[in-house]
Amino acid sequence: MTEATRPPTVRRALASETRRLRASSQSPRLDAEILLAHVLGVRREYLYAEPGRVLSAAETTLLHELVSRRARHEPVAYLTGRKAFHDIEVGVNGHTLIPRPETETLVEVALEKLRELDALGRREPPRVLDIGTGSGAVALAIVHARADVRAVGIDVRHQALEQARVNAEQLGLIDRCRFLASDLFADVPPGSLFDLIVSNPPYVADDELAATPPDVHAYEPHTALLGGPAGLDFYHRIVPAAPQFLAPRGFLAVEIAERRATEVTAIFRECGRFEQIEVHDDLGGRPRVVSGRERV
Repeated sequence: MTEATRPPTVRRALASETRRLRASSQSPRLDAEILLAHVLGVRREYLYAEPGRVLSAAETTLLHELVSRRARHEPVAYLTGRKAFHDIEVGVNGHTLIPRPETETLVEVALEKLRELDALGRREPPRVLDIGTGSGAVALAIVHARADVRAVGIDVRHQALEQARVNAEQLGLIDRCRFLASDLFADVPPGSLFDLIVSNPPYVADDELAATPPDVHAYEPHTALLGGPAGLDFYHRIVPAAPQFLAPRGFLAVEIAERRATEVTAIFRECGRFEQIEVHDDLGGRPRVVSGRERV
């Protein structure tokens, strides 16, 4: 029996598809594992428990098609429609930014600030606003971690909001999360006050997009990436407007590009409405989040 006529087992499929991805992916084996597990409807651990499992013709064809798309740099998360984030997993689509590990820093800072509010003896359930919610990953991760939190996610992309609502329903969090169409604060109901406002705004400078990996600039929504000539447009809009939507002593926390910590911190200071302004590093030791407490 030749190699070509041998049955396509899990072990052989992983080996051959990994080879196909070596020229285009920095993690060819991992990508092949995730895609094969997706095709088979199993967890990745199964692939090592049953390496001799034979793939059907339909499974082989689908795997080959997905790997071909991945070889053209289409993100794995878009191919599977799922992405793990913090302690949850969310659905994603071409209208949502793929949640990144560094954005988990924003969730951790949010939870830290909520604990600081707890220490003040607040009795009402904390209210959180997530600006540019996309798939809802940040808001849902916070609500998942804190059973007392109520969150509102806003976005201008209706297809993203639909995905966020589906994610909330699948996670059993829809009773504590609302998703609204709004261009930043424009359509947030007047008089709404939040204990915490978070945002992972678009912060790629316009002339930097072409230098991002093809997985990013060719597939992810540019409206969720581009932050103007200096990558700072959304900070200039969010920071000065946030205080009128913050409860007394509430916090604002925003994700940043690591090289723009000084500029974003300056925007907080120039606003004149924030104190306790801090820069928080991600797990790689890079500046990732700037936060501030509303000055009373």
